Amino acid sequence: MSTILLYHLPNQVNSASEPNKLTVRHALRYGIGAGFICVIWVIVLYLTDNNPYGPKRLLSVFVPPLAVLLCQWAIRRSFLPVGPGLRRALLAGILTTVLAAVTSAAGIYGFARITGQAPIDRHLAEMKVLLEASKAEFVKQPGGQEQYDRARQSLAHTPQALASDDFEKKLLFGLLLSFPGGVFFRK
Repeated sequence: MSTILLYHLPNQVNSASEPNKLTVRHALRYGIGAGFICVIWVIVLYLTDNNPYGPKRLLSVFVPPLAVLLCQWAIRRSFLPVGPGLRRALLAGILTTVLAAVTSAAGIYGFARITGQAPIDRHLAEMKVLLEASKAEFVKQPGGQEQYDRARQSLAHTPQALASDDFEKKLLFGLLLSFPGGVFFRK
């Protein structure tokens, strides 16, 4: 009897680790893919003579949450008919978000280092004009002048600041959708 248990024990360990490997593999695929899509979007903006760090770049913020939902859906399909469970679905969403945010931020940093300071200076000039145009709106609100000054000082002006801003936004939006997606795709 103990021989039978020892013989089947390695199979049980492998079968328990196989779903985790599948979850990580899906998260790697969708997370890194989403990060590359975000970087490609910035490159396309640059090549079409748009501000690669401006408001149009923010459209890429929606890519990681979409990748999270697609990854969780793929995980759910892999574990049919019972589903992956809440823990595995959340793990897939969180890991996809982190990988997408890190890949995108690293790509933005590398892109900013390669293209130099000129696109960043152009971005700063454009953002300062937009801030000046909305200064009257800021000043009308209580504490508006302080908010305006903070907004002006917080404009990203280095590759590190651009990458940090990109990472924070992608991580926040991705994590916000990871939890409802994990609950929805658990079964």
